[in-house]
Amino acid sequence: MRTLALLLFLGFTIPLIAQNGVIEGRIVDELGEPIPAVNVILKSDRTKGTISNVDGYFLLELAPGTYDLIFSHVQYGAYELSDILTGVSDFIVTMKPGATQLDDVEVEGDRERDAIDPATRIDPKSAKNLPSAFGDFSKVLLTLPGVAGNNELSSAYNVRGGNFDENLVYVNDIPVYRPFLANAGRQEGLSFVNPDLVGDIDFYAGGWESKYGDKLSSSLNIDYKEPESLEGQINFGLLGGSAYIGNRINDDVQYVFGARHRDSRYLLNTLETQGQYLPTYSDIQGFFTFDLTGKGSDQINRTKLNWLLSYGRNRYLTLPESQTTDFGSVSQNLRIQTAFDGREELDYDTYQSGFNLSHRWSNRFLSRWIVSGVYTSERENYNVEGAYRICDIDNNPGSNSFNDCVVIRGIGTNFNYGRNRLEAQIYNAEWRNEYLLSDWAILEGGVGFNKNIIDDELNEYAFLDSAGFVILNESTFNELDLETNIITGYLQSTIFSKDSMYAVNVGTRINHMDYNGETLFSPRLIYRFKPNWEKETSFRLSIGKYSQPPFYRELRDRNGDIQEDVKAQQSIHIIGAMERLITWWDRPFLFSVESYYKHMDNVIAFDIDNVRLRYFANNDAEAYAYGFDFRINGEFIPGTQSWFSLGILNTKEDIAEDDKGFIRRPTDQRINLAFYFEDHLPNDPTMRVYVNSVFGSGYPLGPPNEINARNIFSGDEYYRVDIGLSKSFELRNNKYLKTLWLRAEVLNVLGADNTLSYSWIQDVTGAQLAIPNSLSARFLNFKISADF
Repeated sequence: MRTLALLLFLGFTIPLIAQNGVIEGRIVDELGEPIPAVNVILKSDRTKGTISNVDGYFLLELAPGTYDLIFSHVQYGAYELSDILTGVSDFIVTMKPGATQLDDVEVEGDRERDAIDPATRIDPKSAKNLPSAFGDFSKVLLTLPGVAGNNELSSAYNVRGGNFDENLVYVNDIPVYRPFLANAGRQEGLSFVNPDLVGDIDFYAGGWESKYGDKLSSSLNIDYKEPESLEGQINFGLLGGSAYIGNRINDDVQYVFGARHRDSRYLLNTLETQGQYLPTYSDIQGFFTFDLTGKGSDQINRTKLNWLLSYGRNRYLTLPESQTTDFGSVSQNLRIQTAFDGREELDYDTYQSGFNLSHRWSNRFLSRWIVSGVYTSERENYNVEGAYRICDIDNNPGSNSFNDCVVIRGIGTNFNYGRNRLEAQIYNAEWRNEYLLSDWAILEGGVGFNKNIIDDELNEYAFLDSAGFVILNESTFNELDLETNIITGYLQSTIFSKDSMYAVNVGTRINHMDYNGETLFSPRLIYRFKPNWEKETSFRLSIGKYSQPPFYRELRDRNGDIQEDVKAQQSIHIIGAMERLITWWDRPFLFSVESYYKHMDNVIAFDIDNVRLRYFANNDAEAYAYGFDFRINGEFIPGTQSWFSLGILNTKEDIAEDDKGFIRRPTDQRINLAFYFEDHLPNDPTMRVYVNSVFGSGYPLGPPNEINARNIFSGDEYYRVDIGLSKSFELRNNKYLKTLWLRAEVLNVLGADNTLSYSWIQDVTGAQLAIPNSLSARFLNFKISADF
């Protein structure tokens, strides 16, 4: 505790700072008079920029590097400057009315400091254009190496052998969450992130810095847009629609609003289970940016406030009627026919809000205060009875009974009942500080507080009447009120060499959880080396410890009981990476490869039931994961962005109670191959095609409630190809609309019969039969969009 108090004291008293770079300057005319209201934007990303104030000053906060800037003003036209380095001060731009080039530019400041950040960056336009069932943002992550998912109906994803609970998700440094009760992908709404609002995407598949939070697998950091002028779009399709609008109200206020609605009944009708599907999901989000600097300051955005506001509403109702599933092998075909009676209902309402206030005390010292809260109310009711018949199918094409049932192997019923309710309140507060020690050294640190309040009622059971006797598969009755508090702190420093050949980031995190009384330290190191080669190449080594304090899911065992002695899971990441810039067809491409090893202690074993994780609620396991990730991305077609990814993974765990040694983890997907490809007609760039393809080898599986047979089989592979075709029309004579888009998407082009999970039934001989539960079939979707 004495060490904890010392680190917390340091977090509050040492002036610390950001890894962000700064371009700061002043814009004047030929007489040296300041020019206000000059637009200053990045050439590579026109969603990023600022406006000069009344004294002609402007300030841009960017990652360290070199940038091309565009200056524009209605009286002076547009001007472009290239290779402007972050860290610049006393930057003066002299603009001449009607001139075609700058009269005078003076630059004084730091040399280039290359970023050490190990994030994978994704083009927001690609994330939005990627064809998928619901336009869900998380689907773009499945095209990255090391990221896996076998359910197009769900927003969940696994990273390098972990599960979705092990992933951090931030929007402008504000943590966001997904619903807790959903146990099937078809019940979920959309992921929190709205693709229409996204400005920047950084994804860490491991080895991230100390300033980011405490989870085992990954961190996704999203920045929403801060529009400089009016922009927006309206979308309609067979599976729902969306709309957004953004603008700058004045020099001090910017906003962007987004609304989405999803109605997936048409797609769900392609599932094997036939019935009435009535699923709807709607959400609305607002993101506001306020410049609180004041008129007397010579800096823009010296004091800046971001406010995120969100509401999500999900209503899911299914009245299942029947299901027919063929399964088995070539030599033995089986069929199960089921008639249902009952209903399945899920609804939830989620409210999330957060504030991110930043203040620049000086050119070297920046502080941020981040406060957020989440409230969710979720209800799950289901009462479904199914009467089934299993039979052998005649697979002889010459027989009169071909494809008919010839031998009855079993008749029975299954019954599922649930009345579950959950209310959760999650509060977070964090103070971050960033201090530029010198032109080549940055010190950062801060403290945080997290409070979770969970009120959960479980009342569910399931039984199977098979082969003449009843088997109780599941029975959970419990009520719990759980409150946990976690205090966190971090301290890190980044040092760049003056020749830009290497950079080092070293730091540590600390967290203390009152529920189990555990205090953890997580030291981390990132080293980047960039030799002076003809082809730009960099190498990176990341070593760090990552801890994950248990949330209420990990604390609750399969019977619904809370286990109070559960400790945090811990993992050691060792990652070696190389990035190399190569040239094909006179265009640059980035090739990256990473090798990694993760050793995990105090592991809480889990099984996956559709999208629900069922934890063992103890720390009786250890695990490891290792593999290789490869990715190449660039403009395979001029003016487009495409990439290809390959992930190779091996992850196993050893549970003390089964005496079986190391076996495959439920997320052990050995091979994952994916690509996203854009193209357009050579003579008509308004006609575009987008292809999204994913292939993953099978996850392990085994019969339920038999720990000695856990994960002994390998499931079927998952493969899927989605194609989108779009045509745009410029509306030159329309006062309000700029562009009209018509789009057709063919989802699951190959008609792959992918298996999500298995239901286990016993026949009259006592044999266990695995009944596959399939995902959606081929589907044709149409969309229409209008930009304004």
